[in-house]
Amino acid sequence: MTRCRPAVACTLSLLALGTIALAAPGGGTAERRPLALDDLSQIRAVSDAEISPDGAWVAYTVSVVEAKQDAFDDDVWMSSWDGQKNLRLTTSKESENTPRFSPDGIYLAFLSGREDDDGEDQIWLLNRSGGEAEQVTSFKGGVTDYVWSPDGKRLAVIALDPDPNAADASKTKDDKIGDHGAGDDKPGDDKEDKKTPPPIVIDRFQFKEDIAGYLGKRRHHLYLFDLATRKAENLTPGDHDELLPAFSPDGKSIAFVTKRGPDPDRNDNWDIYLIDARTGAAARPVTTNDVADDDPSWESRPAWSPDGKSIAYLQGGPQKLIYYAVDKLAVIPVAGGAPRLLTADLDRTVTKPRFSADGASIIFLLEDDRSVHLARIPAAGGKIERLTSGRRILESFDLSRNGRIAAQVSTPSAPTELFAVEGSDLRPLSRQNDPLLAKLKLGATEEISFKSKDGTVVDGLYVKPPDWQQGKRYPTILQIHGGPVGQFGNEFMDEWQLFAANGYVVVGANPRGSSGRGQEYCKAIYADWGNKDAQDVLAAVDHLTDKGIADPNHLGVGGWSYGGILTNYVIAQDTRFKAATSGASISNILAGYGTDMYIREYEQELGVPWKNPEAWTRLSFPFLHADKIVTPTLFLGGDKDFNVPLLNSEQMYQALKSLGRDTQLIIYPGQFHGLSKPSYIKDRYERYLAWFGAHLK
Repeated sequence: MTRCRPAVACTLSLLALGTIALAAPGGGTAERRPLALDDLSQIRAVSDAEISPDGAWVAYTVSVVEAKQDAFDDDVWMSSWDGQKNLRLTTSKESENTPRFSPDGIYLAFLSGREDDDGEDQIWLLNRSGGEAEQVTSFKGGVTDYVWSPDGKRLAVIALDPDPNAADASKTKDDKIGDHGAGDDKPGDDKEDKKTPPPIVIDRFQFKEDIAGYLGKRRHHLYLFDLATRKAENLTPGDHDELLPAFSPDGKSIAFVTKRGPDPDRNDNWDIYLIDARTGAAARPVTTNDVADDDPSWESRPAWSPDGKSIAYLQGGPQKLIYYAVDKLAVIPVAGGAPRLLTADLDRTVTKPRFSADGASIIFLLEDDRSVHLARIPAAGGKIERLTSGRRILESFDLSRNGRIAAQVSTPSAPTELFAVEGSDLRPLSRQNDPLLAKLKLGATEEISFKSKDGTVVDGLYVKPPDWQQGKRYPTILQIHGGPVGQFGNEFMDEWQLFAANGYVVVGANPRGSSGRGQEYCKAIYADWGNKDAQDVLAAVDHLTDKGIADPNHLGVGGWSYGGILTNYVIAQDTRFKAATSGASISNILAGYGTDMYIREYEQELGVPWKNPEAWTRLSFPFLHADKIVTPTLFLGGDKDFNVPLLNSEQMYQALKSLGRDTQLIIYPGQFHGLSKPSYIKDRYERYLAWFGAHLK
């Protein structure tokens, strides 16, 4: 389960160094062909857009695959504002990401673990006039976030406390991700020379987190880093985490997001705090509501007004609604006072607010049904104006001093690229994936709407095979998204295109529980998983069957995280599917209590098991009634997953194996909730194709 809209896991590969050719899609005379599995290793992921102070350049990150290292490699690129030049700035074997220009534009900073003994990210400075990049920080626990001060002399840095066991020879580089993460043995390790690791002492309410592992006393703190002296001062010592810093326009104060109180693990009451940018200063709360203000899962930094008198932020809903609540755009006076909700009447989630240069308006991302757009509202309140439209997903954006906007945009026919937003038009800045797209014949993605069993209107999308023939029925795969709070949108989905290229129609619904349709639609599955949402996704299959598209005798279903969970619910109540894939899922919900990272969410939504056993038992019906499942099912997961631990898939596999059903369990060693090794990602796709091929064709 994940709160955020699920990211598409794709594999990438390296293009030539230097400047890339800006060929338009479809250029050349070569005949286009369907996408192949190996093409996924050519997709280049674009992120981290940052406009230079003069507005002439946009820095960004490109992620590719290094096949020999079986790892992803990030590099920093720059595009000229006219889009005619795209320059690769970093070329080391280690990753570089999160580029940020100094206020005077002379330097470009970035994060990288190169030359760090533990591989922890540090801040590097690259002088744009020439020369090698220089490492400027050496935080033992690594840097996770940073921002420049307005005068360019200091940085506000979020750094993790050092690992207390970092000197222990038994810990490998991978181990040091978390307090006690269990890493893989490296080739050549002499296990006999390793010391016995110390016991893991647990005393926190939430003691597990995916990737971080078992949680000890390490925290993320806010540091003030002086670039001249290379000295860092911890502004926020204590047993709490600080995230998402933002300097005031005059550089005298820093706003940040934190959870305070006697036991922050027991609540989601994130607040915005303010602290003077000097040693020994005391932090004070700006927001005091009992809600998740600027919940870090949205990665929305507090936004200062140009005059420094106000902060725009996201105000969450009641904690009882956890991730089902719709966040609102709010503005609060820095000097104190009540916040003003600017989107109180908008029943949609907004994210990443930024004040315009004149302070008259606030620009933000607006999630709507199957799309995410850029929108604007007067800072004093008023009518919302949508700046972009059409079938696309805007993932993030940056706003320059002179009003220029660069956005990361994906559409059903193209992976994420960088665009300049000019009025309502989007002009390409990067064309990292154009050479690949020029070779491919993709399946067309269509929007659909239909009624569920109880008459509720549900929206979704489906992808046709590239050689689509009207009037022909196709084997069809129902895909289910994660979350449950998330949505399938008008973006490039490589997994869907791969299935379509292999002759399948792929259909996905945004069932109740999904975002993009308002709070009531989202919370309709509160403490009632696998009921209305199962009906909704089944209705998508019925819809395509009634339209003569889906072959009712050749149906498959699958998903990852909550997509895998809902897959289990579906096949436990409907026997029409001939094959299923269930990734990182759970069906015996009681087994999740205390073994995964969702303890707060479980207790808010279901109560504690000893007081409300009926709810826990009712939601566990795919496991407790596994005998109703006849669908051949492929279970998959990572053995280090603390989000939805592997034991849950093991239980379902064991149950179906005991019943004599056709089933397999695929375990990816050293992997967390999301697979990070390109070879494992490719293996997963190969197994999907083989499983569906064996049972649907």
